[in-house]
Amino acid sequence: MAKPIKRSEHIMPLSREHHFSLLFSWKIRQGLKKGVELQRIINYVNHFFEHNLQVHFREEEETLFAVQDDEMVKRALDEHQQVRKLVPELAKAPESEAAVRLAELADLVENHVRYEERELFPHLEGKLSPEQLAVIGHQLQEMQPEPLTDNYSDEFWSRE
Repeated sequence: MAKPIKRSEHIMPLSREHHFSLLFSWKIRQGLKKGVELQRIINYVNHFFEHNLQVHFREEEETLFAVQDDEMVKRALDEHQQVRKLVPELAKAPESEAAVRLAELADLVENHVRYEERELFPHLEGKLSPEQLAVIGHQLQEMQPEPLTDNYSDEFWSRE
């Protein structure tokens, strides 16, 4: 069994939000596996993107990523852009491509979260001073005083 990753308390809110992103990917896959109408899944994707992912990306980009400019941060920023590009394309995708695009999005988000948790965050925690991390923690609290949640009403992933 893998031991839990020790995370700085100051960036812990970002890790908690990652939990919802992993569930997001799982829910997409469950919907696809159960043959749920693709538009229902796309509606959820749009909701989650607007209320969670965009907020989370902004938090990371304006705090944690703003103080370190290296290839690892550039990779994360590039992956944020890939998600931002893929989500609006879902609405325009022909039905024959929509399921493939949804699976691609689920993989992209899951792999991105795993990268940040396993590689990028430990890297940044090693590079940033305790003072820098404390400032970032304060900024995160100011940006998002209440934790993000995922309370979407159409639970397509659990029914059918």
